[in-house]
Parts: sequence; C-alpha cells; structure tokens
Amino acid sequence: MTQNKALSAIAGLGRPITVDVLLVPGCSLLTAASSVEPLRAANRQAGRMVFDWRFVSVDGHAPLTSSGIAWPVSGRHDPSAPRDILAVVAGFGAAQMTDRKLTAHLYRAARTATIVIGIESGAWLLARTGLLDDHRAATHWEDFEEFAAAFPNVDLRPDRYVIDGRFITTSGASPTLDMMVDLVRRVLGHPTALDVASSFVHDDLRAAGDAQVNVTLGDASHDPRLVRAIRIMETHIDAPVSIAAIARRVSMSARGLEQLFTRQLGQTPGAYFLSLRLAAARRLVNDTRLTMTDIASRTGFSSQSALSRAFSRQFGISPTSSRKGRPSVA
Repeated sequence: MTQNKALSAIAGLGRPITVDVLLVPGCSLLTAASSVEPLRAANRQAGRMVFDWRFVSVDGHAPLTSSGIAWPVSGRHDPSAPRDILAVVAGFGAAQMTDRKLTAHLYRAARTATIVIGIESGAWLLARTGLLDDHRAATHWEDFEEFAAAFPNVDLRPDRYVIDGRFITTSGASPTLDMMVDLVRRVLGHPTALDVASSFVHDDLRAAGDAQVNVTLGDASHDPRLVRAIRIMETHIDAPVSIAAIARRVSMSARGLEQLFTRQLGQTPGAYFLSLRLAAARRLVNDTRLTMTDIASRTGFSSQSALSRAFSRQFGISPTSSRKGRPSVA
C-alpha cells in the first residue's frame, strides 16, 4: 500500500484529530451515523479521545434528513477555522445544489482542512468547487452516469470509496463505515480497527476498490467472474459492449457466461445488461431535466424511440408519462 502524506500527517499528530462533519439537507440518517460511529468506537477502544468530532451545518440549523428527521448540530460551520478532517455528508438533491454561496463555502473550508471527505453525494458538492478535478472519486451507483457527464475532469470510479491524495469520496452508508474503519486502522493500527468493526458485528469489511455491485448481488456466494462481468456492464451503460466481449474479459466463453448468469441470477447477461441500462434511464427520467434524446444517448440507446419502446416494455409506462407523474426537480 502506497504511503499517503495527508493520512500520515493525521496519524502522527499526537493529539485528538479534529473532525467537522458538515451535514447537508437531504442526507441519510444511516450515512451520517456511519461517518462518526466508528470514530466513537475507536475512542472507546483506545480509552482516550483520538477523534474529536462535531456535527455542523452551513446555517447552524438542524438539517432535515432524507427520512424527514432533523439532525441536531453544534452550530454554524466556520469555513475559515482549520480542522484536520472536513467530512461533507450529502444525499438526495445534491446534484441540484448549485448555490454559489454553498460552493464558495465548501471551497474555502476545504482549503483549511488536511483531509477532505465527500460522503455519498458529498462528492457532487466537492466536484462543483473544482477541487476534485484530475482526482479519482466515487459516488453512489445511481448517480454514476449523471455525475460523469457533469464533471468530465473528475476520474470517476465505480468503487466503494476512493482515496486520492487528501481527498476521500465514498459511495454510500456501508462504504462510509468501511472507510472510517480504514481510517481508524491507519491511525490506531489493525487490531483496533478489527475491534471497532467487531463492535458493530461488521465482519465483512470491504476494500476501497471493491465494486459497488457487490451490494446489489446480495450474498458473497456469487462467482467472482459474475461480479466482474456486472462491473463491466455498469461502467459501459452509455456505450454497451457485446456479451462476447464481456465474456472474453472475464476469461469465459459467451455460452459459459450465459449459463453462469442464468444459474445465479435467473436471466441471461443480455437481459441483465438491458435492465441496468433501463434502471439508469428511469433515474435520469425521474430525477433530472435531461431531454429524452440525451437520456437515450447516456444509456446506450440508438434513439429516443428505441429508449421509449424498451422503457415501456420494462416498466409498463412511457418515459414521458413517468416524468409527468413525478414532482418537478428542484
């Protein structure tokens, strides 16, 4: 494992590591908890305050989470106050949070922190500041295509979490827990990190580069070649590759891949790939203002009419009707 200067600086402080957890309206309760519970457990295991965290918001008010519960905060976040770690926790609606004051606030705050973490949709807000340009990053799999189109200078990866220099990005609640346990390991060592994981009965720690697809597959009994094949599909939503090409990349014959998918998922790889593309299309239809032509292009369909036919077969409603039935995007 390569040495990370920013993480090494944090680990060698010799004093409590200060952490500002900046909550944005629409964030998930589970994700917010995952960002600090491993730190609390680490303090308990160490018998001292290793991590000194606080919840804050931009305006000092308790932000409303995605479940409708207001999360208490210590007060207004001061972007000029140096902190060791700044963690920006965002969820639903982050893609539409384009207020320049918020972007300027985050840019200023990120410049005063040693480590900057974008948690779940927090990567959207950090990317908008330009700080993630030319860096590797992760975001939730539902937002992958839209994020990649919005920020072409960010090297987006389909990983659970990504560490690149002083920037860390995570794709959801579970990867955030894994990332924080990894942070504990770097500061307090492997035995303490295992104790922290065990305190949550979390015995399936995933590495940063593990594919998010593992979550969608459920248990760990699936053939690794199946996981790799689906990861290839998920990274080629906009430009589908042939099943034969996917089979070659996972060192299988096309017939063998067909049998593997049918045996473990109950459908052919072609049908599974199409369902992934249509799921991505439905998210773009319902959650963005992109034209149907743009959505067709981003999900690998040759035309708007081709998208409409496949969409209607899959969901029993046309893309246009599906969008009309949703509240407008803020």
